[in-house]
Amino acid sequence: MYSEWRSLHSVLDRDRGHLSVLHCYPETCARDVVAAVVRPLGQAPWPSNPECLLQTDKQVKWTMEVLGFGLTLPLDGDVVKRCVDVYMEWLNAFSDLHNTLVPLPVRQQPNSYARCLLKHLYNLFVPRGNGSVDRQVDLCRSVLSSLQHLARGLGDSLERETWEGLLVFLLRVSDTLLAPPTQHGGLADLLAERLVAVLLEVWLAACSHCFPTPPYWRTARELISTWRHHPAVVTQWNRISAVLTSRLLQQLYGMSLPSLRVPEDDLALIPANMTEECLAQSWFRFLHMIGNPVDLANPAIVASAPRFQEALMECGGVPPDASRFHCLRHLPAIFHSAMCGVSQLVDAFLGVSRTRLENTSSVPVNTNRMSAPFGVTSSSSSGGTTTSPHTRRARAVTVSKTVARTVTAATIQVTAAVPHSSRSSSATPQEKTSSNLHAPVAPSPLVNFDPRPSPAPGRSQVNSILNLFGQWLFEAALVNCRPDTPFVSGQPAQAPDPRRKPSQLPVESGGGAGVAGVSVGSSISSSLPAEGGIGGEWRENFEAGRAEACGTLSCIMASKKTGEEILPVYLARFYFVIAQGLQVSERHVLAAIILNSPSLFCSDLKGINTLAPYFISALEHILPDRDLHKFKMFANPTDLRRASIHILLTLLPLPLHFGALRIEPLLDHRLLEEGIAPPSTFRALKLRLVNLLIGALQTECDSANTQMILGAMLYMVQDSALLEKAVSQADGQEASQTQNRDGSVSSTGSSESVTPDSEKSGPALMRDYGSSPPADSAPGLLMRAIHLVTQRLQVQWKSDLIASLAALELLAGLAKVRVPVDPAEQRHAVSAVCEFIVSQCRRPAPYHSRDLHSMIVAAFSCLCVWLTEHPTLLDEKNCLWEVLEIVELGVSGAKSRVGPGSTVTLKGEKEQAPASLRVREAAEATLTCIMQNLGSFPPPSGAASPCSLLNEDRLIAFIQSRKASSEPASSDPLLHFRFFALDNSVLLSILEQPLGLQTEKSPSVTLVLRGAGGRHVWTMQLQQQPRDSPLVDKPFETENRPTPRPPAGPRPTIRHRVFPDEVDKIPFVKADCSIPDLPDIVDEQLAIQHEKLRRLLDVQIAYETGVVATLDRARASTPFPDPQLDCRPPGPAPASQTARLLLSHLGLLSFEALKEPSNSRLPPSLVALEPTLPGFRQDLAALDSLPTRPCDTVFVFYVRAGQTQAAQILSNVEKASTVQGAFLELLLSLGWPVVLGQHPGWSGHVATSWQTAEDVGTSFPSESNGDPLEGSGGAVFNGERKVLYFADALTEVAFVVPTASQNGGRDFVLGEEDTGRGTLRQPSSTTTCDTQAENMAGAEAWARRATAVGKALPSLGPETKVLVVWVESYDDIEHFPITELLAVTGTGLEGLPGSTTSVRSSCSERDVPVVFMQPLATGLFRVRLAGPAARLAMATPLVDGMVVTRRALGLLVRQTAVNACRRRRLESDLHSPPHVRRKVKITDLIHKHRSRLLEPDFFASLFYPTLG
Repeated sequence: MYSEWRSLHSVLDRDRGHLSVLHCYPETCARDVVAAVVRPLGQAPWPSNPECLLQTDKQVKWTMEVLGFGLTLPLDGDVVKRCVDVYMEWLNAFSDLHNTLVPLPVRQQPNSYARCLLKHLYNLFVPRGNGSVDRQVDLCRSVLSSLQHLARGLGDSLERETWEGLLVFLLRVSDTLLAPPTQHGGLADLLAERLVAVLLEVWLAACSHCFPTPPYWRTARELISTWRHHPAVVTQWNRISAVLTSRLLQQLYGMSLPSLRVPEDDLALIPANMTEECLAQSWFRFLHMIGNPVDLANPAIVASAPRFQEALMECGGVPPDASRFHCLRHLPAIFHSAMCGVSQLVDAFLGVSRTRLENTSSVPVNTNRMSAPFGVTSSSSSGGTTTSPHTRRARAVTVSKTVARTVTAATIQVTAAVPHSSRSSSATPQEKTSSNLHAPVAPSPLVNFDPRPSPAPGRSQVNSILNLFGQWLFEAALVNCRPDTPFVSGQPAQAPDPRRKPSQLPVESGGGAGVAGVSVGSSISSSLPAEGGIGGEWRENFEAGRAEACGTLSCIMASKKTGEEILPVYLARFYFVIAQGLQVSERHVLAAIILNSPSLFCSDLKGINTLAPYFISALEHILPDRDLHKFKMFANPTDLRRASIHILLTLLPLPLHFGALRIEPLLDHRLLEEGIAPPSTFRALKLRLVNLLIGALQTECDSANTQMILGAMLYMVQDSALLEKAVSQADGQEASQTQNRDGSVSSTGSSESVTPDSEKSGPALMRDYGSSPPADSAPGLLMRAIHLVTQRLQVQWKSDLIASLAALELLAGLAKVRVPVDPAEQRHAVSAVCEFIVSQCRRPAPYHSRDLHSMIVAAFSCLCVWLTEHPTLLDEKNCLWEVLEIVELGVSGAKSRVGPGSTVTLKGEKEQAPASLRVREAAEATLTCIMQNLGSFPPPSGAASPCSLLNEDRLIAFIQSRKASSEPASSDPLLHFRFFALDNSVLLSILEQPLGLQTEKSPSVTLVLRGAGGRHVWTMQLQQQPRDSPLVDKPFETENRPTPRPPAGPRPTIRHRVFPDEVDKIPFVKADCSIPDLPDIVDEQLAIQHEKLRRLLDVQIAYETGVVATLDRARASTPFPDPQLDCRPPGPAPASQTARLLLSHLGLLSFEALKEPSNSRLPPSLVALEPTLPGFRQDLAALDSLPTRPCDTVFVFYVRAGQTQAAQILSNVEKASTVQGAFLELLLSLGWPVVLGQHPGWSGHVATSWQTAEDVGTSFPSESNGDPLEGSGGAVFNGERKVLYFADALTEVAFVVPTASQNGGRDFVLGEEDTGRGTLRQPSSTTTCDTQAENMAGAEAWARRATAVGKALPSLGPETKVLVVWVESYDDIEHFPITELLAVTGTGLEGLPGSTTSVRSSCSERDVPVVFMQPLATGLFRVRLAGPAARLAMATPLVDGMVVTRRALGLLVRQTAVNACRRRRLESDLHSPPHVRRKVKITDLIHKHRSRLLEPDFFASLFYPTLG
């Protein structure tokens, strides 16, 4: 840079301006002269003559000759101090021209005398050998402080010659003290810190007032390069470079980059009047002022300085040996400090947010990780702390003199401490940190799950950073390396043509312009130590600096922007450096590379996948090691494992995606030395990656790391299963084509024999290997995952909430993987989950907490997934018994049978003591799932509705439609039903009218059952015979009676008596004779009446005799038997009370069922409901509107490159041409399209969910049979006509793609004119989230109007929604306008009565999980997760920083969204499961509409028809 300019080094050596005429005299004589002259000058002026003694120029110059010699005298007296005081007083002439203590000529020409004065002051800094170092240090510091004040405060008064003289003075003094080898406790050792600080600060001040000419810059660079064996040189260089860089970044980038935080005192070093051009020139020249910092790693270069050579020659006949110098033992720490300074500058250009770094948790670092060379004591003895290469990404970056000194003191202990009078140790306290130098860019509302900082979007390009620092970093990364590679070449390469594109540059070209414009070979060869030198002895000691360089290079490459091109030469050198640095023997460098490369494989670097084998080899030495004792000296084990796991997550899809693609090895000898054969294809890496995954899970102890591994394991199983399924389908198609072509499948059989196991289908693997498929296949990995996870779940994770939830999510995800697995493995998984529940419930009471119960609830949910996905598991008696026992344990708190031989405790005898109410509700939900969903999902109504779509209104409408007359029903349809409540938990609606669907004439009844599990409709018919009996189809016929016998003879005559005949045989007694006979008492009057009565009797007898005779004649003429009097069986009853019969057959009609239970407020077991009471219909509709499954909503956005406005993002999906084809494929893989109005499930908004066109009285357009996207980019699924929908037995999800033309909140409201008809209309204007009060008012108004027409609003608990964002450029994530886009993600639950979600929380961006995905050039996808910073926010299987294949992207996104919503409900205190909400609603309905009939009236009402 200054090769064409001369150096002033020789001028400085020949300068004799510091010598005085008194040097010609004997020392004793000259000393007396000095003492005599200085004494009156140092005294105060006389009152009679206040002026200075010196009045003429000649007097002043003669006096200065004396003072200059006085500065060379020993420090045993006060002569030298008085000389210094006089000169310092004279320097005040620049500030105070009226100071009478300063001679008049000095006040008149201060610049001229100052230049001479500075030459004399050089004598003060010449080391003395009389042991008075401390006094000399104090005097030197006072002089340096005065000069520093002069340059910074009075710079405008100095002339150019004065500035140059000041710079020359500081250079001479510094070179005199710092160039020779340092002596411990010497003047240079004690004064180096302050001297270098003043030199650089004064030089910086000179740049703004009088910019130094190139010869001065060249001289400074040459001299400072000989002082680098002093730690203070690099420390102060780091400090000044950081200050200049901070101001330069503000000048170049403004607010687009976070500011580099430096102390306020250091900021004042840059003059306010420094121009932009001057700042840029000063920054670049200061950056190169110490030369190449990599030379510090070669002691031979440092020892080749002239002063070192002179010191060696002074030994006289002793062979030169640089190792004898004690100061060279500090070079490893100095080299590390220099690399830390360079990495700090790189971080500033990358825009790494310092605020985020400071908020991260502190990482404990072993202070003894770097062994001090040659017996130098460690920093632990002095209380210092060190900074390992990886912790620069997590340390508080505050550059100050104090912090910079800490780096040196933390690495080696300097024996002689700086006295407290030093300004550098007290003038800039670390507490005075600049408060206004924080990141100017507004922090993103997204909370990243990964605490690692990310570069700023407006950062510099990689090529620009490497052009500045590339040469130093690449050379430092290869310090002490002897690579056997064709890259090593001594021929320099030509600089690349800037007119050519980076992709057109040859690999052999140079590294760019400026500093980095050298070849790879020259940088490597320059880093090799000289043969026989001392570099070989300290090879390990320079690993800290080399590790810092490697980590910095990794961060630079990982910060590549989307679409940015990097010069091929930089990529080639970087890959070579990383391949060299990943050697296991160099653990410090290995740890630095791993810790700074988590996102390296997902940055779209060309050819980066060639490093996969080397990273895998490095990970195989980290992840399977539980303790990492070999790495604890260099890194925190948890962070090292976390970074390794992140790298593993980016490597997992490579063998699944690239398959048979060949890998070109970079360094074959590296792998062969470790006993590893270089892999030929990516497929060969799969088994190693699988083993790494299993090994990492076996040794991991950190919860966050464990969760990442579990998510990666689930992804690996699912993606492998999808790949094997695709291969199986392809094999089947090929086999069918071959069979159709030649009628045989021989070619298919031969090809299968050579097909790799990783590409074979599941059935083929099971056929080839039986029950033990290969470990890297989907069945093999699934079985290994089940056994390992269940074992760890019982042993290690039972007290870890995060790890347990992730493990249960993994098991639930494995249940949905469709691969052929032994049923015993499935039963093992179910049994393990049951055992986990038992062990958690039986833990002592002090261990029971909300976290513990959350684990039990999640375990019950996992159990439901396994049972619904594999219903045949319960066909086995033992499995069924175990599952039901677990349900019983959750509901009641104890099992009925403790052991195999124990007695059974009945339900009524057990005390109900569940672990908690949440656990009981989860067990009840499991029982409901077993009884209603097991083996019956999806139901006939489809997956969107696990309940029946029929209700009372539709049943009556169906009956009316089948009647001949078309007259409408004249009464309420509910009046045709009888309503009962059973056990306070089930509503029973009974319709006695036949539906007309049965061909038999037997009595039939229709039931509408409403319970915790939903609404179900059943039609029952009374059957006397089984339906499969042949008598059922035979028509009903009366059986003939037997043939009667003929008459036996005449009919006997029977005389009827009042009393039996034996009465006449009884003798009379006196009492019998006490009553007289009738003739004895008859008189005349009685005789008349008696005669009249006798005649009547005769007439009656005669009549009866005639009638009997007539009957006898008729009987005699009638055949026997009489057909009119013959007994016949009654015919079938034409009508019956079917409701009464049903209740009676079910055993519900009993007096005990109608009695109020004693000591309880519960109603009887059977309660009649009164549908005529007000509000019954509304309450029934509210019950039907409660869903039976949790409902989640996912909103999908597409962000094109560079877009930051919400309107632009929403308009992207209007056309298919504005989105990528993979995005459309992702949409269709998330769910299936459904049409609103024909969809009975959740639609993403409460106003259009759980209803069809008949419910709202409107007609919706039918679904088109063509393209489901209808030519759009996904806008058709904006929730107005269609949405994407997915449902299983346990949950349902709606996927909505918001658009610009869509209603912002999709808040459907009822028009004032339509409240009577119940029609829904959509607002014409777009609703925004400008005022939250408007949204609240709109939601409440909708609730009131909808209730008025029978549309009830359910209380669904916390709002669960997830944002899925497709970004073309990864840098746009930081500017994603989540706050504005949340305005179009309304679900209708905001502010509704009974909802736990308020408008404030619905618009809070920190409560919504966000899944970002970016397509890479390789066809893979990079994933980033953001959202709530809660413990349970990070759901699986997707993990932040993961890379996945296109094949599994949709499945993983859906599972992650469902798990995230499930975790949010699990964490919410106000969430109630759906079956609990329905139970509460049923109880309320029974209490409000219970019939108060007495028992007789209740039974009588069953015999009367309904009012309808």
